Amino acid sequence: MTAIAGGPPEELGPDHGSLAHGVPPSPPGTIFALAVTGGVRMPPRDGRQVLFGRNRDDVHVCVGEDDRKVSRKQGFLVRRKDSWWMHNTGKLPIRLPGSRLLFPEEEPVPLAEGYTAAFVRGSAGREHLLEVYVAGADGRRPDSRPQDVTEPPRMWRLTPDERLVLVSLAQRYLLQDQYPQPLAWRQVAEQLSELKPEARWSVKRVEHLVGAVRARLARAGVSGLTREEVGEPVGNALNDNLIKELLLSTSLVPPDLALLEPEDDPGGVPAPPA
Repeated sequence: MTAIAGGPPEELGPDHGSLAHGVPPSPPGTIFALAVTGGVRMPPRDGRQVLFGRNRDDVHVCVGEDDRKVSRKQGFLVRRKDSWWMHNTGKLPIRLPGSRLLFPEEEPVPLAEGYTAAFVRGSAGREHLLEVYVAGADGRRPDSRPQDVTEPPRMWRLTPDERLVLVSLAQRYLLQDQYPQPLAWRQVAEQLSELKPEARWSVKRVEHLVGAVRARLARAGVSGLTREEVGEPVGNALNDNLIKELLLSTSLVPPDLALLEPEDDPGGVPAPPA
């Protein structure tokens, strides 16, 4: 099927494949929106809207039809000034990539070309997915490249001391705690002092070393690692953002916890100091 710029919307059936796999050739700016119940393809005419929510009869894309936590009209996508924008008109926030929350009646956010996954949390922790795809300048899906070599993540180089300190700082994340937080400077210093007393670990040394890693990654373009970006009160935000970057880049991995095992008693990581 071929959309005509400015023409009517076209329905996508519930058996339509995920938009994450791309879309058929379409005029630039064409938007596709899809949920488990089906969706729509809309040409890029200024002022056009794609409505989504629980009430099938009043929206283009039905999201969370059987979940009363989802609003009947949860939100809409609108074409303005050569971009598509997402509005939230419901009662719950909409979660966008990067853990960005779009709150009800908040200023709309523009959608980038390509694929966007948006979630509305419903009853009993259910997550209702709205897939959106905005056709790019060439109107095509990315080429399939099954034989290409997989691109590795950008791993950050760490010195042995940096890795040891960061593993201690991030151990609750590496242990897959449900709600992890970085250890306090004092806890890290005490744990490492017990593990390697000859190294003379102190709170200031730990803080300085982690701060140096944050500064290095910030200079390399990683966001959320400076006070100016995060704002006050900072709390654990800087270290939380640092740890998440190190995990996502696989610069720290769960087997690194072995660094915290006592040399005379391998096989288990001691609990961090209280």
